[in-house]
Amino acid sequence: MPPVSLTDTVTITYTAALENGEVIEATDKPLTLSIGSATICQAVEACLFGMEAGQTRVIRVQPEDAYGLRQPELVQQIPLTVFKGRIDPKPGMILSLNVQREGRACPVPATVTAVADGMVTVDYNHPLAGKVIVYTVNLIGIAT
Repeated sequence: MPPVSLTDTVTITYTAALENGEVIEATDKPLTLSIGSATICQAVEACLFGMEAGQTRVIRVQPEDAYGLRQPELVQQIPLTVFKGRIDPKPGMILSLNVQREGRACPVPATVTAVADGMVTVDYNHPLAGKVIVYTVNLIGIAT
């Protein structure tokens, strides 16, 4: 059977991990997808080209091709009084906070990183922003 090409449908399994080996995502059963469908990360999809059924590849996806680079301006401080009577923020909590976008309030997840001196530090960056993701991809089969 020829290797993966542009119009194929493939069946894969994969594991995504941080560089320290901590698994952040893994398929629990084979995943079937059409090449070009954007079902998985583009860098992972690109690594499938030229693979043959039964092969395994390990690829390192840089932050800009995964969850993005960390943006320091997305770390902000909010007065603790804003939360008074509603919640007691603690480091590690993920909150849904409203931010203004085009004149509308939109809920956005933010991770509490610190609570000190009457201020709550929140980080709007994705928790995996700035991290290299290592994918181990197993190509189970190819349907042309």
